[in-house]
Amino acid sequence: MKKSLFEISKMDCPSEENLIRMKLDGISDIAELDFDIPNRKLTVFHYGEVEKIEKSISDLKLGDRRISTEKSDRIDFDKKSDQKRLLWIVLAINFAFFLVEMATGLIAKSMGLIADSLDMLADSFVYGISLFAVGGTLTRKKRIAKLAGYFQLTLALIGFIEVLRRFFGAEKLPDFSTMILVSILALIANGICLYLLQKSKSKEEAHMKASMIFTSNDVIINLGVIVAGLLVHWLDSNKPDLIIGTIVFFLVVQGAFRILKLGK
Repeated sequence: MKKSLFEISKMDCPSEENLIRMKLDGISDIAELDFDIPNRKLTVFHYGEVEKIEKSISDLKLGDRRISTEKSDRIDFDKKSDQKRLLWIVLAINFAFFLVEMATGLIAKSMGLIADSLDMLADSFVYGISLFAVGGTLTRKKRIAKLAGYFQLTLALIGFIEVLRRFFGAEKLPDFSTMILVSILALIANGICLYLLQKSKSKEEAHMKASMIFTSNDVIINLGVIVAGLLVHWLDSNKPDLIIGTIVFFLVVQGAFRILKLGK
């Protein structure tokens, strides 16, 4: 048995963890994956050589770097019986907030909320693929990943077009109070998801650390929309909303390409 430690600089939240799990699914040499999201570290317990594992992780372009590979005497791996139930919970939370943010974003005329709703949908896709594809055939996993990735790209492209239309047109100001309120609720939802997934890994991680929450890319996005809402009010301009919307759409596109890599 060997133990390889990786640093993954762009592993900001549990959705990246699930992307890596899906990418490594099917490599029979792997005995266990141990994720440390706050410190952006992944420990892989495996047999044989590490090159195939390293290449699969690198394909996702998450800023990976192998730190070390050494022998390990560990043989007891705790298989989580509640993993599927937790994935269903975080999937339900993310999809529910996709609906909430999309609806309120359209009503409040906020591209920031609409973009953030697509980011929530992107996470839902990752958890959904984990539930429905991992453990199934490789062909099935690739098919679902391609459909999810292209659908996400299409929505992001529509979002970019709408941002351009609003930037050059005369649009009513977005409702800043709705932007702030809904983003605070989404912030809480993301914190709950991260807490549940981290808590499930070991009793020592049952308490939530502030560093865990604020390493999450999703939470940073929520804070960005809140700041944009305040700037919309103070500057009496829709430009802050359009700027944060553009940034989040770009992140959604990046996520879509990562999902599409699972389909190759």
